[in-house]
Amino acid sequence: MSPHDHHHDETPHLTPEQLAAALNPPAGRNGGDLVVETLQGLGATTVFGLPGQHALGMFDALRRSSLTYLGLRVENNTGFAADAYGRVTGEVAPLLLSTGPGALTSLAALQEAAAGSSPVLAISSQIPTAGLGGGRHGYLHELRDQQASFRDIVKSVHTVRKASQIPSALAAAWESALTAPHGPVWVEIPQDVLLAETTLPPVTAMDATPRELFPRPELTAVAAHLLSSATRPVIIAGGGVVRSDASGKLLALAEKLDAPVVSTFGGKGAFPWEHPLSLQSWMEDRHTTDFLESADVLLVVGSGLGELSSNYHTFAPRGRVIQIEADLGKLESNHPALGIHADARIALSELLEQTTDRADKTAAESVRTVLAKVRARIDAQDLGFEQQLVASVREALPAASPSFWDMTILAYWAWSVWPGALHSAQGAGGLGYGFPAAIGASAADRTTPVLAVSGDGGAMYSIAELATARQYNLPVTWLIVDDGGYGILREYMTDAFGEATATELSRPDFVALAESFGVPAVRTTPESLTEDLAKAFAEPGPSVVVLPAVLKMFAPTHLGAV
Repeated sequence: MSPHDHHHDETPHLTPEQLAAALNPPAGRNGGDLVVETLQGLGATTVFGLPGQHALGMFDALRRSSLTYLGLRVENNTGFAADAYGRVTGEVAPLLLSTGPGALTSLAALQEAAAGSSPVLAISSQIPTAGLGGGRHGYLHELRDQQASFRDIVKSVHTVRKASQIPSALAAAWESALTAPHGPVWVEIPQDVLLAETTLPPVTAMDATPRELFPRPELTAVAAHLLSSATRPVIIAGGGVVRSDASGKLLALAEKLDAPVVSTFGGKGAFPWEHPLSLQSWMEDRHTTDFLESADVLLVVGSGLGELSSNYHTFAPRGRVIQIEADLGKLESNHPALGIHADARIALSELLEQTTDRADKTAAESVRTVLAKVRARIDAQDLGFEQQLVASVREALPAASPSFWDMTILAYWAWSVWPGALHSAQGAGGLGYGFPAAIGASAADRTTPVLAVSGDGGAMYSIAELATARQYNLPVTWLIVDDGGYGILREYMTDAFGEATATELSRPDFVALAESFGVPAVRTTPESLTEDLAKAFAEPGPSVVVLPAVLKMFAPTHLGAV
């Protein structure tokens, strides 16, 4: 068969109905229809958005599509919802935005999507084509160079200037978003292109298959040799293991090598929490850091060993480091290593085939020793209240329910002690992630209750989304821990300066406020937290649980404390 014949066989054939529509396109379609038709052709089922003047062509076209639309109240929150949808499904989450302020308001959410490798496809409108070029035409929302604001954040930028460019631009962006490492992408389409009637045929199936990222064979051969020869191999599992669905491969490799596994905060859920080889997630702990440093071969999978994953850059490995990372810029960015640029799942499969089984399985005892040291350190700090709160939340949450955590003290505890997977905004660290993210995850599966956790400071960033949760009747329960201000900043400032400034906040009666949105709410206590949360999860629709409590963090061991 010739290459030409092979290509022809792979070209999808039109159905008789599609052929008829191509030869005689339906009337009343515009550029917006090409957008939604392309998204459907690429496999999208749900889109997130917030309409604006220049983007109305896209939003009008939604009426003529089978796409499910979820509209939030603030563009940044809309971006957080799309981010969470991408995280829980592994699918592209389209995000429809307007020009200028509407687009720019999404920037912090797109930064989190980039840091957390979430496949968000942001599609923004632009001023009419006649006004493009950096002039000062006086159009509403006009920016001199709108795409420049996004280039520092997203994986790729795709501009459209003619209707015929829409399908290919969206397909290229889709492929970019899903190619490892996943990430947000940006498409920009002028208002007049979205509104102009089109006689182009309806878009059918589009091919945007992401590129596979294979490891170079000579590097996996060296890595397999090092791991097979190691006497004290240890594995750090990062978020890349979770995103590439590689936890099964990781478990098999760890058991084969008898290698203890530490999960980073972004990699929670990558390895079974109670497994005999699980060192769990105590990344901010000197005992864990010392153990990692003592490994003669350290395999780092899907982590850049950034600030949180290196115990604030105090980690200094003494053995050989092997780093498997899909983001080329993170290879050896913090520590010298045998850097393997690859998708975690593919690379772990190769290592599983090429490594030899360790006969003497003794690592579980080392794991027990380290965890006992960590436990003794925490127990000496009189922090039973904080640990009990995390346990109470875990007890109430149904096993299949995902949880989304804002940047708040309870979340910092959960990073270390929550058993298994959770989602948080620790990639970029912005406030306001938890509740809109839970809304996005709920849109992916409306049959399972979802938990959001915020402090009172972070809650005020996304309070408007109570209206969204009510409008769509989503089963999201929002736990707001009210400590009267920015609790972690209060603690940081008091430790550093002896006094906190700008951390104390006036706040609403969250229960009354939630009820004004038609969302049932309850004020709880630490003793009744499990019961009140369980009731909220059992009821259909959204709910709010407010816990007045001041929490403390455990002592930071990266500063020399033990």
